[in-house]
Amino acid sequence: MSRTRFLLHATLTVIYLVIIAGAVVRMTGSGMGCPDWPKCFGYYIPPTEADALEWKPDHLYQKGQVIIKEEKLEVAQRDFTSTERYNPSNWEAYTKHDYALFNPWHTWIEYINRLLGALAGLFTLALFISTLFDSNRSKKHMLIAGFVLFGILFQAWLGATVVYSVLNPLKITLHMLMALVLVALLFYLKSQIDPEQLETSELKRQRPLLIAALTLTLIQVLFGTQVRQSVDHFIDNGNPVANWIQSAPVLFYVHRSFSIIVLIVNGLLFYRLKKTSPFYFTYYQVVLGLILIEVGTGIAMTYFEFPFSSQPLHLVIASLLFGVQAYLVMKTSSRLAPSNS
Repeated sequence: MSRTRFLLHATLTVIYLVIIAGAVVRMTGSGMGCPDWPKCFGYYIPPTEADALEWKPDHLYQKGQVIIKEEKLEVAQRDFTSTERYNPSNWEAYTKHDYALFNPWHTWIEYINRLLGALAGLFTLALFISTLFDSNRSKKHMLIAGFVLFGILFQAWLGATVVYSVLNPLKITLHMLMALVLVALLFYLKSQIDPEQLETSELKRQRPLLIAALTLTLIQVLFGTQVRQSVDHFIDNGNPVANWIQSAPVLFYVHRSFSIIVLIVNGLLFYRLKKTSPFYFTYYQVVLGLILIEVGTGIAMTYFEFPFSSQPLHLVIASLLFGVQAYLVMKTSSRLAPSNS
């Protein structure tokens, strides 16, 4: 496997790790574990104890360091050593938002999520550089890798806006959609770099149905994020999760019923590819398996009070499903001659 292909697969793996981490953040309610960005309470490595965020006399503070005082975040304006009394002139109020709670578990879950995001950024940069210096480079490969690099930087900015908005639901949804855009771009690059298969012409005949299946998955993801927001709102208002289904919005029933259409379309593709394309039929066995797991986790969340890990698994399976379907759609598009990159 060449350097570029290796970095492509490594980047895809890390992006999916970021999606998993993001799902765990959402499941545990750790989105505000680090209330500032890109640091965490003003630290590159966040504290593990609450007393690290309390004001102390005769203590060396560095510029940008954060403390919690009277349930508000205060930021050190300069490097200084505190005296016996708190001096307000050394501090300024954090103005991005008024969230000022510390939970070590939430902080470190969010911090690990950010570390994985930074790792994803390094891999996308390495991938872009590799396409620049690959002996079999093409302008198309470089352009796609460049879009991925820009996308990961934009995703980091979106992550900051999510924190500054104190987890605004719309911004969370945009953050998730941008992750899927990155997945699609990487699978597009993979479709261009991977050797051509003899059965690709058979796959191209199913292009309209493949596009329909991919579109349905994307719509389901959007529905799912909206349903999840209604669940969060219900729980945040102090209601027991066991009672959620009794107050479920109409969109939940649309989301649930829409899965029948998803199954029918993908079942048809499964049947057609089994007859015409044994190679790509293997891919569709994976697709159908992912859909069945997705349905199973959806049932578990709905009727068994959101078992532990069912929510992140539901999201991660959806993103994997989207990735495989996107790859198959990309393989049906016109492409360059196969390369050894």
